[in-house]
Amino acid sequence: MRTVQLVFVLFIVSAMASSGYAGVLYTQDFENPNGFVNDGGDINIFRSINQLYGSQPVGFVFSQSFTTETLLVGGTQAFGRGYVDPDGRAGKYVVGQLSDVQNDLLGLAFNVGAFKFLNVSMDISGIDLDRFGGPFVPASGFAPAFRFSLFDNPSGAPGIGGGTLLDRFDATAPFNPLKNSFLWTKVLNGLDASKSVNGNVILQIDVLSGGYAAFDNIVVSADDVNIGVVPEPSTMVIFMAALGCCMVRGMRRPGVKI
Repeated sequence: MRTVQLVFVLFIVSAMASSGYAGVLYTQDFENPNGFVNDGGDINIFRSINQLYGSQPVGFVFSQSFTTETLLVGGTQAFGRGYVDPDGRAGKYVVGQLSDVQNDLLGLAFNVGAFKFLNVSMDISGIDLDRFGGPFVPASGFAPAFRFSLFDNPSGAPGIGGGTLLDRFDATAPFNPLKNSFLWTKVLNGLDASKSVNGNVILQIDVLSGGYAAFDNIVVSADDVNIGVVPEPSTMVIFMAALGCCMVRGMRRPGVKI
């Protein structure tokens, strides 16, 4: 390896090591429920999300208000046809929440340590129920809106949140005219945890409007960078690009194309 190549590689490693990246704290695709029961309409409503997905990983606890249902994808009962997933993102199970009839909330407790952001990635979609009080989505259809709130949680105990609000953002899924078919969009944003007392925080997930909606494929990480913000060009990036050019030139040989 030429000297310039070695310098370039060491520079990248150094930049990654100093970026403050904590890594993934939690992932959940809801594909392994513990004792899912179809209570009718391809819906599990009588077991809490913590009963179905608690201790994934070991010791992890969900908190919820009201029901927060788990929906079976690919069944036959919902709206007489079952829930369908044209995008192929859902797998076999997703989680759904009401917005209006009851204020379903889901809380997830984390510790970000000294990192500045709790970053959130997940898929969201409009959907509906055909029983247990449903349908809930207006007949004209509605684009559901979610709210993601970050609360300080000095005790570290599980909960749905309600202490000091640190940050929040809203996200809207596309208008979905079909009550039994998912139309997913990706949420990717960060919540500022820098003012937490000791790094313990609670992420609260709330469907604000639309009647009913679903989410899936949660990934939560801690970092010093908000993954939802595109960084401005920096001298580091320019320097790395220049080094890359130098590396390519250093690799050239007469009569050899790269």
